[in-house]
Amino acid sequence: MAETNTRTAAPTETETRDVVELILRDHRRMEDLFRLMRSVEADRAQALREFADLLIAHAHAEEAKVYPALKRYKKIDDDEVEHGEEEHEEGNKALLALLEVDEVGSDEWDSKLEELVEAVTHHADEEERTILNGARENVAMERREELGEEFLAERERRLGTDCGSVENVRRIVGS
Repeated sequence: MAETNTRTAAPTETETRDVVELILRDHRRMEDLFRLMRSVEADRAQALREFADLLIAHAHAEEAKVYPALKRYKKIDDDEVEHGEEEHEEGNKALLALLEVDEVGSDEWDSKLEELVEAVTHHADEEERTILNGARENVAMERREELGEEFLAERERRLGTDCGSVENVRRIVGS
């Protein structure tokens, strides 16, 4: 049960609904999960399962609820938003490659993990510098909180569907 609570619980530190802060929290959780997936002392397979669900749910919620809304703001670059969507695809492909490795902790697993870390870290860094900073500067807090509610609801809905399963990630990458 703790696994579900860790993965799906709404943010509790300050109970923010600011979409920028919610996305940043997911990014920090992904970094934590990368550390666990690299650790020989951790349950690396469990960390990967949590990561896969979070990545797929997070990206879907951004693309369904956040990115379309941000494209309406003149000072948020549409090209950056579209580039973010392209980077989600790259992350999904890297995730699939790791999910398809048979042996957790093998040399191949470690190699595919590093490719995933690179793709996701690059995307998160760019998204934080461009899209999220643009949202902070140009979108009123009330609207960011509305978007945060929509993002959380969509994210939670996806998390409840085993969205990070290898079969679902194959479907997403293949579409």
